[in-house]
Amino acid sequence: MQLPTEAVAATVLIEVVRISALPTKRGAAYPGRAVAHWAGNEAADALALIENLPGSEQHRCGFSPGWSVRAYGNSLDLALFEAAFCFRCHEVRMHGTAVPPELATQFFDANTPPAQALLALFRAAAP
Repeated sequence: MQLPTEAVAATVLIEVVRISALPTKRGAAYPGRAVAHWAGNEAADALALIENLPGSEQHRCGFSPGWSVRAYGNSLDLALFEAAFCFRCHEVRMHGTAVPPELATQFFDANTPPAQALLALFRAAAP
């Protein structure tokens, strides 16, 4: 999976969100509760895991993501990007100021070890 390179390099904090609904408008943050904040090596390891997700063909479930990550730079004001993951249809939707249109929708193989490791990280972060 491709992440916006400059944004990944600038990321100092990742917020993990347990999504509760779809956004009401395009480009808005996915609603939900922040369940974890990862910084330093923890953030770098998570981003590396996401970047190593193998691609997949498109599946259809209606896109019902359960988790998202929001990447923040030093200012911690606006997210550089948010990536929402649907492990049923194998789709990732990204938005943010650092996300070029060609990276906005991608597909990953949710049944591979890297995807299952990411899902395990998400689940471990939730209380």
